[in-house]
Amino acid sequence: MRMRKKRRLEPRMEALLGLLLARGRPCLNLKEAAENYRAPLNYAEIFGNARQVELEIGCGNGAFIAELSRREEKNFLAVEVVTNVIVTAMERVAREGIDNVRFLNIPAEILPCYIPRASISRIYLNFSTPLPEPSRARQRLTSPRFLAIYSDLLQAGGEIVQKTDSEEFFEDSLRNFEAAGFDVVSVDRDLPAGGDNIVTEYEAAFRAQGKPIFRAVAKRRGV
Repeated sequence: MRMRKKRRLEPRMEALLGLLLARGRPCLNLKEAAENYRAPLNYAEIFGNARQVELEIGCGNGAFIAELSRREEKNFLAVEVVTNVIVTAMERVAREGIDNVRFLNIPAEILPCYIPRASISRIYLNFSTPLPEPSRARQRLTSPRFLAIYSDLLQAGGEIVQKTDSEEFFEDSLRNFEAAGFDVVSVDRDLPAGGDNIVTEYEAAFRAQGKPIFRAVAKRRGV
């Protein structure tokens, strides 16, 4: 089912432009943008400090990134391709007065257009769509083509943290991490809800259904 467009979507987005660093695709298609367009972000100008920068891809309604930003003295970029969804995340951050989060309303394929190489310390992939059909394997956010992008954005020793309820997707991701030059340093096939874990809306729903939560941390090789 297609998501119904939120009321007054464009005026709401306009009101939040101070939080939005990029929107849409800057060229005619994704391939053209990824190959030809560069507008690298200046983190010092954006955030006014030299803290580490972390990235969430697929931020949804912003619950995870908002809570993380309160816990950590770092800077955060939140990416969400669906405008109808990212507006809710942006409104949450604005409402809660959070000043260390900014947003990109773009496809993950064109992240290199904006994010400087080797500038991200950690990437979060929280409950990305599993896309179980073999024909859509290339579109999964832990497919080899996306891991090549992340590897370029991450600092040496930078990490990818993945959480999912899909065991098939998880096992496929573990294989892809290793093949792409990452060391899988942590694997949990039934993640406890307590401790430092931030339970998102999706995660709470999956736990209520009795589903185990899978989590992996993969570290980029290099010195």
